[in-house]
Amino acid sequence: YQRAGINRISIGVQSFSPQKLQRLGRIHGPEEAVRAAELAESLSLRSFNLDLMHGLPDQSLEEALDDLRQAIALNPPHLSWYQLTIEPNTLFGSRPPVLPDDDALWDIFEQGDQLLQAAGYQQYETSAYAKPGYRCEHNLNYWRFGDYLGIGCGAHGKLTQPDGRIVRTVKTRHPRGFMQGNYREKQYDVADSDKPFEYFMNRFRLLEAAPRDEFSRYTGLSEQVIRPQMDAAIAAGYVTETAEQWQITEKGKLFLNSLLELFLAEE
Repeated sequence: YQRAGINRISIGVQSFSPQKLQRLGRIHGPEEAVRAAELAESLSLRSFNLDLMHGLPDQSLEEALDDLRQAIALNPPHLSWYQLTIEPNTLFGSRPPVLPDDDALWDIFEQGDQLLQAAGYQQYETSAYAKPGYRCEHNLNYWRFGDYLGIGCGAHGKLTQPDGRIVRTVKTRHPRGFMQGNYREKQYDVADSDKPFEYFMNRFRLLEAAPRDEFSRYTGLSEQVIRPQMDAAIAAGYVTETAEQWQITEKGKLFLNSLLELFLAEE
């Protein structure tokens, strides 16, 4: 893999608590996560990432911070720190657990962010922290609405065509079907009405400002298409605007879902 140019791996730790891992349905334990991180560091890869989750069922502030401390002790150049979200058609979706309330989540985020910054990590995306020089270029391409190939079972791809169409593909999820040559499960064009939401859903996850000309470059649409929605976002204090760029505000980060809802296509 290194000879092929792969220089970074990501390890799905999620938590260092055996009880929390079991509750999440994970089959690994904290010892395996530590061994994987130590192995990653020994491989002489340029970087490795640890995935952690917070806002877990019945998780206390101290438990969330302890997960972060253990992750930091493994010295990963990059940390992804996601808040648990409940998805439909999952066990948690059908039987919702007791999750920390909004005040508890804010305390976890605020103190966790301070802990990460004190350890030398810089936040550059809603859930991503990196030491200087170790931002993930691979994921930055996603968040900037760039194109990418989906390779392998269940992989998603996005390719902009010469005529401006944006085509999304989903590869066959089941390994048996994939090995039999049934590679593509789904392919569709992104409707023009959906492009603004898709663009900002990715772009506003980044803390860096978004150059205004990139909206038209990546979507093929005129900025006038989203002028009313952007004016509403600015009026709500979610975004600031200059002649060159849009910048998400602290309020916009806190109310990201409300900001993004402004760009949803009308039914």
